[in-house]
Amino acid sequence: MGRSILTSGVVLALAAQFASAVLPRGVHKARVLKEPADLADSYDYVIVGGGTAGLTIADRLTEDEDTTVLVIEYGLLSDSESIKTVRGGFGGFGAPGALFPTRSVPQVNLGNRVIDVLAGKVVGGSSAVNAMMTIRGAKGDYDRWGQFFREDSEWSWEGILPYFKKALTFVPPNEDVAESSGIVYDTSFWGEGESGVYTSWPSFQYPGTSAQLEAWKEVPGVTFPPDSGSGETGVYWYPQFMDPKLVERSYARTGHYSNSDRENYHLVTNSKVIKIVVEDGTATGVSFRPADDPAGEVSTIKASKEVIVSAGAVHTPQVLQLSGIGPSALLEAAGIETIVDLPGVGQNFQDHPMLTARFTLRSLDVSPKESDLSRGGEFRTWADEVWAANRTGPYSIATGNLAAWLSYPVISARYDEIATRLEEQDHAAYLPEGTDSTVAAGYKAQMLSYAEALRANHTGFYNHAITASPSNGIIVDLHPLSRGTININPENPDAEPLVDYRALSNPLDAAIMADIIRFARSFYMDNAFNAQYDPVESQPGASVQTDEEMATYLARTLSPTEYHPAGTAAMLPKELGGVVDEDLRVYGVAGLRVADASIMPTLVGANTCQTVYAIAEKAADLIKGSVTTTNTNR
Repeated sequence: MGRSILTSGVVLALAAQFASAVLPRGVHKARVLKEPADLADSYDYVIVGGGTAGLTIADRLTEDEDTTVLVIEYGLLSDSESIKTVRGGFGGFGAPGALFPTRSVPQVNLGNRVIDVLAGKVVGGSSAVNAMMTIRGAKGDYDRWGQFFREDSEWSWEGILPYFKKALTFVPPNEDVAESSGIVYDTSFWGEGESGVYTSWPSFQYPGTSAQLEAWKEVPGVTFPPDSGSGETGVYWYPQFMDPKLVERSYARTGHYSNSDRENYHLVTNSKVIKIVVEDGTATGVSFRPADDPAGEVSTIKASKEVIVSAGAVHTPQVLQLSGIGPSALLEAAGIETIVDLPGVGQNFQDHPMLTARFTLRSLDVSPKESDLSRGGEFRTWADEVWAANRTGPYSIATGNLAAWLSYPVISARYDEIATRLEEQDHAAYLPEGTDSTVAAGYKAQMLSYAEALRANHTGFYNHAITASPSNGIIVDLHPLSRGTININPENPDAEPLVDYRALSNPLDAAIMADIIRFARSFYMDNAFNAQYDPVESQPGASVQTDEEMATYLARTLSPTEYHPAGTAAMLPKELGGVVDEDLRVYGVAGLRVADASIMPTLVGANTCQTVYAIAEKAADLIKGSVTTTNTNR
């Protein structure tokens, strides 16, 4: 195999790495980590959760040296190589103790399967364990959020784009790799290096990846946006969360904590928040105990200005409910005094379902390919050599960099029929029995918004990651219609919350997913480019054709999660089941905000990490008062 193809990237010099020696207890890098007994009695801001959003907000607030911030994190600092490595993309999942042990309740529409609920339990949160895919989503995803409030809301594509730019430092791909692979990008959609969180590109791309791009040019209606960050649907290359010098994961800890040495920025780890202290309608502090000791001493720290909850979509509703903020019937059943009856807390739960549909282009020569790394030979030897020498080559690829994100009219001829059926549904009938009328009203508003999107070309419903392999099989439904719940367990509120995806509870989900599979089948089996390479379908198989057959197949094979939980403390008007307003303030409690994926009223058609960074950047400005809304929904 000639090296002219394989060494097209410029060699990246490997920067010196921090020593991995165990540091004294309470000390990490340049700043002291405080034990609870060593903390101040009061801070201006107390942030619950040291993850993607929490660390970003803390960093931005402490830019003012007179502002004091405490971050309370359940997990620990981890220097695991599994988190640092970009090889394979999912290394963080294997870091010891980096994930919560949460599992769903049995999913009645999926044969009572119990699903692992993956969320980061480490400083840096889920940004420390995700697949490092830097995806932004479409303009319609963000315009939809503000339109639930008013037409001129700042929660829109134009309103959040500056925060996308601020949140990340974009490093373009190597020119040789971009040219040889056909990578297209436009730096105008990115910022000027304001963040310590990097998004960059691997120093190698498999020839087979760009070769398969040609097949998409045969599909009517498919567009090719100028950049993954343009807010357009179509087929595009995207970067990954990677420090281009270290060639390691770039995440909230490395970007918003590790390089900071501020006396006004404190972090306490291994700490489980048991409640937000609310006095006379105002959040005044946070009580917490050791995460690894249920009988441990409880500490209470005051917040002189605000408490900010950034515990993630799985645990933020639990923190609120434990504090007496949530559905009163649930709180009463758990023996918790209701401080604010807020029915939307823990409702509106959404995640991206993953569909299995496997197709193989049997005679397509895409060598070298990723599977060759496990087979030895010249390619494996070369890959090992360049990685060891300068951290370049195929091991610098996280999870691939080319994907299709398509709107529903492109993938289905019956988009108008499905939209009409969605409009005419009795929407409340597909929510849990006893759902509050405000939550039901919010769900109806979401479904009507989706019906409009099903007819339009501004919202992606189909995601297909393209790899160098001749076989591809993971497809994502970007906007599921079903809604689940994440609530405390009334019998043991302190335990992990009860997570119910309620997968396929809206029957139109199965119909839309059937169309998604049919489109994938047509793309592989009928596409003129792919047809020349002897395509074969192994799943679901030619015998699965009708909506009913597809629904049966989905019940057996569907994963209700791509590990993108969202929506459980939704930013919606209170009369639509909202938990926070446009300023991210919790209804009914002064001095309390939520800022993380839980505030998304509807899922973005993308991996959620980049959006959470943008939410956090905007939240920091809202907290500092540098931006305001004209919200009247308090």
